[in-house]
Amino acid sequence: MYRAGSPRKRACAAHGCLPLSAALARHVLNTTEQRSRMSHEPDMTKALPTRVDALELADRVATALAETAVARDALGGTPKRERDLLRESGLLSLAIPSELGGWGAAWPEILAVVRRLARVDGSVAHVFGFQHLLLATLRLFAHESQWRPWFSETAKHSWFWGNALNPLDRRASLRWQGDTGIISGDKSFCSGALDSDMLIVSAIDESTQKLVIGAIPTRREGIVLREDWDCIGQRQTDSGSATFESVRIGRHELLTTPGPLGSTFASLRPCIAQLILANIYVGLAQGAFDAAREYTREHGKPWFLSNVSSASEDPYVLRTLGELWTQLEAARALTDEAGRSFERAWQRSDALTPDERAETAIAIATAKVQTTRSGLEVASRVFEVMGARATHGKARLDRFWRNLRVHTLHDPVDYKLRDLGAWALGGVAPTPSFYS
Repeated sequence: MYRAGSPRKRACAAHGCLPLSAALARHVLNTTEQRSRMSHEPDMTKALPTRVDALELADRVATALAETAVARDALGGTPKRERDLLRESGLLSLAIPSELGGWGAAWPEILAVVRRLARVDGSVAHVFGFQHLLLATLRLFAHESQWRPWFSETAKHSWFWGNALNPLDRRASLRWQGDTGIISGDKSFCSGALDSDMLIVSAIDESTQKLVIGAIPTRREGIVLREDWDCIGQRQTDSGSATFESVRIGRHELLTTPGPLGSTFASLRPCIAQLILANIYVGLAQGAFDAAREYTREHGKPWFLSNVSSASEDPYVLRTLGELWTQLEAARALTDEAGRSFERAWQRSDALTPDERAETAIAIATAKVQTTRSGLEVASRVFEVMGARATHGKARLDRFWRNLRVHTLHDPVDYKLRDLGAWALGGVAPTPSFYS
């Protein structure tokens, strides 16, 4: 359990996880220092790398994550060293405009980084993706006078944002004492809250019974974050529970203009969430496919009836890989198109129309369904290619399926299919909610 004001636990270091690549750590630090020297603002620690730099750096970070992924999947808990690597890399500021010290990256690039990380580590990709979801929440729900300073401070101090929003959990309430709000109660599924610097939190206003959302420091007095996340997959997302013990929040910390889903543009927030999940699913499926390909090349044995000298020549191995490749390509193509559709909607800003929003939501729902189904099939069927030896517990090659199985239960795809059917049959747009 982590209580505001107490020392943070460093789970990976305490349990002896494998160290990060020293060469990569030096590269990240050198890159950060170079960006600092390039900056036009002397008080900014991040400058303006090129898009190629962002993707190359993401690959280097992914290489480091891969070194410890198997051990950390067994361990669970907070991936402290890996989160710090993301802080040092500057990638936490990808979505922040360049004039505020960030990278000014477009959404397709941000999502490409999420996917590259997910190929080796679904948990770190999750909290990294949610970093950008939570920053987008500020941009969409808050006034410019609020989100711009938060963005600037995030870029300057490499803040990691954690989630305590979960709109379906209405146990946390807000009451007012003059101009000071008091939040009390519990929240579940608080992904990335442990080891975060700032929290997005939701509560029900006792006077209006409406949902309110605010942004507060994680170390504020009264915030208790529990280390009670112990699921079969996504084991290092720290998606456990939180308790708010009379936590104070000012009116200036509430996101009220336009507020939660308070405009057509603001209603893009759930679209971002769904799109991040779809990219995590594609990345996990690609990771499973990559693992199967490597394992088959190095350790695969042909079946005795195959009349071939290696598993790589077995016609049924090739057939299965061909089927899984097709599934992957379909998921990737639909997700890429959904990302482009979302970027067009994002660029429209407050001029976004309900019809444009609907088309984006449909593209994302289509990708979400396909990535869910393809991801689960790929991550399960790769064992047909690798064979029985690949199920050895030490290899933990089932982690891709476990991560997908946990994450794809985030919200039922049956309801996405219902929305898609209504759109296909009668042109009925999905009703904006926190899940559509």
